[in-house]
Amino acid sequence: MKIKNICCVGAGYVGGPTMAVIAEKCPEINVTLVDINKEKIDAWNGPTENLPVYEPGLERIIKKARNKNLFFSTNLEKSIKKAEMIFMAVNTPTKTKGEGAGMAADLKYFISSAKTIAKFSKSDKIIIEKSTLPVRTAEKVKEVLTLNNNHGVNFEILSNPEFLAEGTAIQDLYKSDRVLIGGENTDSGRDAVKALKSIYLRWIPKEKILTTNVWSSELAKLASNAMLAQRISSINSLSVLCEKTGAEITELSKAIGMDSRIGSKFLNVSVGFGGSCFQKDILNLVYLCRYYDLNEVAEYWHSVVHINNYQKNRFSNLILEYLDSRKLNRQVSILGWAFKKDTNDSRESPAIKISQNLLEENVSLNIYDPKVTKNKILKDLGLKTKTSNKIKICNSIDEALNNSFAAAIITEWDEFANYNWSQVIGKIKIFDGRRIINKGDLNSDLIYSIGSK
Repeated sequence: MKIKNICCVGAGYVGGPTMAVIAEKCPEINVTLVDINKEKIDAWNGPTENLPVYEPGLERIIKKARNKNLFFSTNLEKSIKKAEMIFMAVNTPTKTKGEGAGMAADLKYFISSAKTIAKFSKSDKIIIEKSTLPVRTAEKVKEVLTLNNNHGVNFEILSNPEFLAEGTAIQDLYKSDRVLIGGENTDSGRDAVKALKSIYLRWIPKEKILTTNVWSSELAKLASNAMLAQRISSINSLSVLCEKTGAEITELSKAIGMDSRIGSKFLNVSVGFGGSCFQKDILNLVYLCRYYDLNEVAEYWHSVVHINNYQKNRFSNLILEYLDSRKLNRQVSILGWAFKKDTNDSRESPAIKISQNLLEENVSLNIYDPKVTKNKILKDLGLKTKTSNKIKICNSIDEALNNSFAAAIITEWDEFANYNWSQVIGKIKIFDGRRIINKGDLNSDLIYSIGSK
């Protein structure tokens, strides 16, 4: 099948950057991102400095390809009918009710999108799972597509999980460690895999494209995120021991990372991991293990989430202990709201839980993040568009630090790393949750860094 038109259902953090790069690298293919959220589509079609997704390098691609071979639309029917290949990149959050609540993936948006695709499809389609999904989801998707289509359309289901890190998504797409394509071992399945592979071969070396069966591909994404998150929780758990014994966590991380069997990535101590993937995917994995009565395995992986929550609570408790011990006015600066630098995504950000802990103890907060909007911060705190006399959203570091007695660095923005902290030493206690300040350079005990006694 020759691919002339691609449709991606879901114009978010995965669909947006992925389709932008495909459009850039395959100018002969028309790529359309569709979403039922008109506000989001309007933002994609609006000024490039206000795109709904912030990723370094994305604005340049949108300027280059938009309305040439990259389009954004709310017209699902037209885009689905026209496309030979359809990516499904909708949100799959953790279920909040019903069986598996709190752990299992909620597939309602995914299944709804599959029904929409089936309804409007009148020719054979290659359907690609781009969202993070439980293993064997393709089976259910095939069933939904077949039951909801009356035109005799053949749907081939492929799994093509994303392995993007927010903040580096464009570079990750340009120079992927690997591209994983899972398909059925049938003639039509192999043809579908070949069609998708031919697109990636436009810029990805052949040896980096791995083909598997569908189930292996689906499970690989959950397993990869679980392994990465486990490393973060492992090093964070050791940071507590360092504080008690006088060991230095950065020296420990370096020593561990130099072991070639382990490597240095994801061994940076922090206030905990956040983002849309790690916790959600681990809990999904825990649920799957319990579903198959693998309770010991489930508890092992669940402990990774427990350590992550423990680290966030421990950090906020240290701030509270400092304020109480010195009987200081309970005013604290929160520096950083995104779950990591170079993204405007705040889903599951440690800043949310830490701020909630402080607010519950009657602490007033000055909050600053260079990319996350005021409305998003208030919404994350459950305030939507309401205001609170305990919360002030600031426009700069200096404004956030004004009248505060403690500052918590939650996100490792370069702006924070380059700030002249010496001017506030002696006035404000700095709780460096990302270890971006070199304590030795400032020669002060007014900086708390995780993992240092």
